[in-house]
Amino acid sequence: MAPQVPSVEVIPTGTGKIPAIDAADHPTKGYVTFLAGSGDYVKGVVGLAKGLRKVKSAYPLVVAILPDVPEEHREILRSQGCIVKEIEPIYPPENQIQFAMAYYVINYSKLRIWNFEEYSKMVYLDADIQVYENIDHLLDTPDGYFYAVMDCFCEKTWSHSPQYSIGYCQQCPDRVKWPAEMGSPPPLYFNAGMFVFEPSKVTYDNLLETLLITPPTPFAEQDFLNMFFQPIYKPIPLIYNLVLAMLWRHPENVELEKVKVVHYCAAGSKPWRYTGEEANMDRDDIKMLVKKWWDVYNDESLDFKGEDGVAGEEAFSKPSIMASMPEPAVSYIPAPSAA
Repeated sequence: MAPQVPSVEVIPTGTGKIPAIDAADHPTKGYVTFLAGSGDYVKGVVGLAKGLRKVKSAYPLVVAILPDVPEEHREILRSQGCIVKEIEPIYPPENQIQFAMAYYVINYSKLRIWNFEEYSKMVYLDADIQVYENIDHLLDTPDGYFYAVMDCFCEKTWSHSPQYSIGYCQQCPDRVKWPAEMGSPPPLYFNAGMFVFEPSKVTYDNLLETLLITPPTPFAEQDFLNMFFQPIYKPIPLIYNLVLAMLWRHPENVELEKVKVVHYCAAGSKPWRYTGEEANMDRDDIKMLVKKWWDVYNDESLDFKGEDGVAGEEAFSKPSIMASMPEPAVSYIPAPSAA
């Protein structure tokens, strides 16, 4: 049985056309993703930028990059209309923890996006995510909450957890009940590949201060964000972040035709690396979703053209918004020893 997710009032996009938004409102909201290194994740960011353009989002895509992102990749992102903002890395305190994935360590750097105070509200999206329907309405959710989609505990990466050991998952809490002898069930836990948040200097400072005294855990910044934002966390439907494992772990909860955001986070599912050889990757629904990503990525009509290249009824309501917005200077707070 599907879990009961508290309802969140959102404003539907209706016809799919962008509602009229005052130009003065544009700089206050946006999408943000994160990029590190010189690898192929830049393809994911390009795909995301084109996906947001395809669904006619009215807001910019900000790319928070670490200093090790090469200039040629930065130029590619700017050519796709992205706002590129360099941030300094954040490292967890010294520890002996074994992370579920080695590369999770650098993900603590995502905490820097809370310092983007020129935006009042943002939607964070991992670079291996694609948006297939307009989700601008998430930026109009009530303030004061942290919105994200509940995660699944059924994959082997969760083998360190009590949830996995007893077969409990919040996606189907009635299938295997949480044992009474283990106390209260764990609080709702979200996937941090997509979330709606409000940048704030106060929150940013608190995040870094709390990180100093919080022992790292296997899922790195995702565990940390769940701990930090648990009091104000509001679950939203999984259509806003379909983690691919849901297709074979909880198919009864998935209505694929209604999914707006797909998260290609299962092993072997990155479209730009896809071979179909890994477990579950030869499924027809996976093949369809990989093809769907490539259709967006390869569509040259979705390449950013700037103000002169966009016209007509089907264009953005604010066609030059990503190109014309200045890149605000980011004032960095000297990081504590853990950062």
